[in-house]
Amino acid sequence: MTVPPVELDDLADPAAGFPQATREQWRTLAAEVLRRSGWDGSPGEAEAALTTTTYDGVAVAPLYDAADLPAAPRPARAPGPWDVRQRHADPDPAVTREAIHADLENGVTSLWLDLNAIDPAALPAVLDGVLLDLAPVVLDAGPRTAEAAEAFLRLAVEGAAGNLGADPIGLAARTGAAVDTGAAVALARRCAVDHPGLRAITVDALPYHDAGGADAEELGCSVATGVAYLRALTGAGLTAEQAFGQLEFRYAATADQFLTIAKLRAARRLWARVAEVVGGPGAQLQHAVTSSAMMTVRDPWVNMLRTTVACFAAGVGGADAVTVQPFDACLGLPDAFARRIARNTQALLVEEANVARVADPAGGSWYVERLSDDLAGRAWEWFREIERAGGMAAALERLVPERLAATRAGRADNLAHRRDPITGVSEFPDLKERPVSRRPGPGLAATSGGAPGGGLPVTRYAEEFEALRDLADAQPSRPTVFLATIGPVAAHTARAAFAANLFAAGGVATVTSGPGTDPAAIAAAFRDCGTPVACLCSSDRLYGEHAAAVAAALREAGARTIWLAGKGEYEGVDATLYAGCDALGVLRATFDDLGVDR
Repeated sequence: MTVPPVELDDLADPAAGFPQATREQWRTLAAEVLRRSGWDGSPGEAEAALTTTTYDGVAVAPLYDAADLPAAPRPARAPGPWDVRQRHADPDPAVTREAIHADLENGVTSLWLDLNAIDPAALPAVLDGVLLDLAPVVLDAGPRTAEAAEAFLRLAVEGAAGNLGADPIGLAARTGAAVDTGAAVALARRCAVDHPGLRAITVDALPYHDAGGADAEELGCSVATGVAYLRALTGAGLTAEQAFGQLEFRYAATADQFLTIAKLRAARRLWARVAEVVGGPGAQLQHAVTSSAMMTVRDPWVNMLRTTVACFAAGVGGADAVTVQPFDACLGLPDAFARRIARNTQALLVEEANVARVADPAGGSWYVERLSDDLAGRAWEWFREIERAGGMAAALERLVPERLAATRAGRADNLAHRRDPITGVSEFPDLKERPVSRRPGPGLAATSGGAPGGGLPVTRYAEEFEALRDLADAQPSRPTVFLATIGPVAAHTARAAFAANLFAAGGVATVTSGPGTDPAAIAAAFRDCGTPVACLCSSDRLYGEHAAAVAAALREAGARTIWLAGKGEYEGVDATLYAGCDALGVLRATFDDLGVDR
């Protein structure tokens, strides 16, 4: 068989021969689909109807094309493996030393030591046997930074690399302490002169993320903090090049992969703009850490999925170093298996998926490019607002806490209504899950001085639901709601499953009446259940035929509260629950009806 030669021109346009689709055609088709759900609008309005908005007010459209590409430059990290950085916070020096050696022998390339938990005086024992010229060390000591830095510098050998972790503004954000940059500046001067491989200062944006802040708020706070440090360093005599070389930036990576990718790309662009104005090198050294706020205590195994997506996004976004939080980090000190999974997540992405082989893998994506540009614009506006307030230290007194509180309130509302679902907690909870326990220890969000005392709050998205689960578990018997399933299985299954899922999110079990429409039989099953709360579950058609009669029978049988899964008003029904309802409100009301003391 002879294969005819292929001309290069034949491969120039793989879409050649296919009709050109237009944005107007897409809008027309989208409008047709929307109308099936009751939407009544023109094709020109379809795109707006499907557009969502981030917590920063950035619009995320359903469709992008080449016209959405911004003209701004896109600084990218050079291709190659990123730094796999593992965090250690076990106060036992021997245990930490053993864990460090296990990590370094199995793919970890740098260490992050929480010296709020580990005594800085134990550093010689903790780092015994570690080749400091090969394995960079990043310190996080909060109020003990000067002490920890001195202990490390006594161990430092020629070629030692890493970061001493001075961050007085970040410490103030976490704890409410006064900002004093003197010690950080002194360490930066020493590093610039005597330890060229070491940086002295970390610009930690995690406090703003952990306080419920949005991505542009995290970016703006980090840029404002970096500029404050540049002023302090150059004011103390360092050149602009030396000052830029002393800073490393730390950002949160979340399971929203596109926002994480865009955030890291936007951060490099913002810092390049600062460098352009100041006249220094524009490269930003980035350390991405998988978010503490997104982690759960309940069903912690799902955290592996969250951190895998976050790690992928951090790598694609161009982070220079990545820390994957072990899946059990919210429960206490991670065990060896959890640390292994954390480091292997990165090994798979780097060595097998080859994510690190491409410079800026998202570059050219119409969606990511537009999102990065919009996010950078919002962050720059926020940075300028902070500067007008007197800089980051002054803004921490009122402006930043108030702004983050507003975002936190909006996020809390979305979490309560399950518009931001949490798998394993607010969605698909397992009341039979076996609890996971770990030795007590500091969580990742508690670094840089521990729990705030006058500083920004430390939040987790799942904590409100998990608090109700804990309360339900503490009762002598499991709180229970009766599901009056009206009609055949096919008619009530969907809404019964929805209601059971919602109640389980608060630790409340459900029992069903089984198929049938006889009010007396359903009421008899309700009496046998022994709960004062019931919920009707069926189709809209069967509600119209039987809801009032069933509700009356349940009321006569002693029902204190009668819910209905769905929407609409029916005689005898107290309230409804539906997709988008206030799930936390439903659960708290149910606890009150069941006599559970909150």
